[in-house]
Amino acid sequence: MANFSHIIFDLDGTLTDNTRGIRNSLLYALEHMQIHGYSEDVLDKFIGPPLQWGFSQLFGLNERNTKLAVEYFRDYYSENGWHENEPYPGIYQLLEDLHFAGVKMYVATSKLEKFAQQIIEHFEFDKYIIQLKGADYGGHSANKTSIISDILTVHRIKPFLNVAMVGDTVYDIEGGKAKGLTTVAVAYGFGKDEDLKNANPDYYVETVEELYEVLMG
Repeated sequence: MANFSHIIFDLDGTLTDNTRGIRNSLLYALEHMQIHGYSEDVLDKFIGPPLQWGFSQLFGLNERNTKLAVEYFRDYYSENGWHENEPYPGIYQLLEDLHFAGVKMYVATSKLEKFAQQIIEHFEFDKYIIQLKGADYGGHSANKTSIISDILTVHRIKPFLNVAMVGDTVYDIEGGKAKGLTTVAVAYGFGKDEDLKNANPDYYVETVEELYEVLMG
């Protein structure tokens, strides 16, 4: 018997490793924007937050250039980046076992919703996921707290302790906490260990095997 009745998962860095696709899409966008001289550390920080935040805050682009950079990113991602991706080992079995244990599962991601939907269908996660909620085209609904809130509202889920938010960044943990959910931080994704621990999640796991133990009991 599983420990939770409802589980909301993040996508990138939690269910799948899309490092290569995101990185290549970012490099494509930066090249077309003629932005050079950035550090590897900046590239690492880009993965996780909404695209608009990344280009404006990490690369200092104004609103017009941020929109243009996002377009370049999505040009590459729509053709190549979304499938330069793979599920973390053990994730498919986890979803299957949770499904047969009667757990209702959802995905909350700051990725553009149509790309995220492509990914879960490609890996056949969609047969276990009741709803995927992602960012809209303009990035106005990319805030993780609001995305989580939308899922809870649509499905009339009350924020009890048996409802969990699972993710690899502080945005996932903060979003889950803001809505009164049990939070599970996964350290195998894109988030920084120190940042995740400082966010004070209810559970902190370093591997998919540990995640399985927390969710399945």
